[in-house]
Amino acid sequence: MDPNRCIGCQACVQACSECDTHKGHSLIQLQYIDRPISVQTVPVVCLHCDSPTCAEVCPADAIKRTGDGVVQTARKPRCIACNNCVIACPFGIPKMNTEFELMMKCDLCYDRTSVGSKPMCASVCPSGALWFGTRAEIDKLRPRSRPINKFQFGQQTITTKVWMMVPHESPANHIDVTSAMDEEPTGRQGLLEEVFDEDH
Repeated sequence: MDPNRCIGCQACVQACSECDTHKGHSLIQLQYIDRPISVQTVPVVCLHCDSPTCAEVCPADAIKRTGDGVVQTARKPRCIACNNCVIACPFGIPKMNTEFELMMKCDLCYDRTSVGSKPMCASVCPSGALWFGTRAEIDKLRPRSRPINKFQFGQQTITTKVWMMVPHESPANHIDVTSAMDEEPTGRQGLLEEVFDEDH
């Protein structure tokens, strides 16, 4: 996943709903990074954690991780629609489909990837924001970027199967998601707060 390459076309969202196992529902979200001041978007897909929190908090043992590291949608016979997984995921990925009373999430188009085909999203992404292949291939294709798969949430370090591309000169070996809470506000909200402070 390379957020810098996303052009907001939503091809991935449409293609995801066409995957045979998704029942016509898209399991990808397209988010705006800072909507008041920018049109920059980023695709949000399941990162397939090595130790998936969603599965760890499931009281019905409905969420399974395959031997090759893909975290599956909850299994219908076991899912009790409790929403524990939805609340617990640090990335905000699982969604409860109330129509089916089932947690559904990106499963890396497992019906395709398990037989060597690309996921639907990566097969249609025109900019390469979503890409499927080996580490050696991506290193060759993106010499100015490098992949990371470690994310920090407070004291918790999460390692994922899906890699995120960052600029090659970036010093980060992982992304500290909670560090953003200490940053100064930006954009319109930050401007409003500055004006408010000056008036008072």
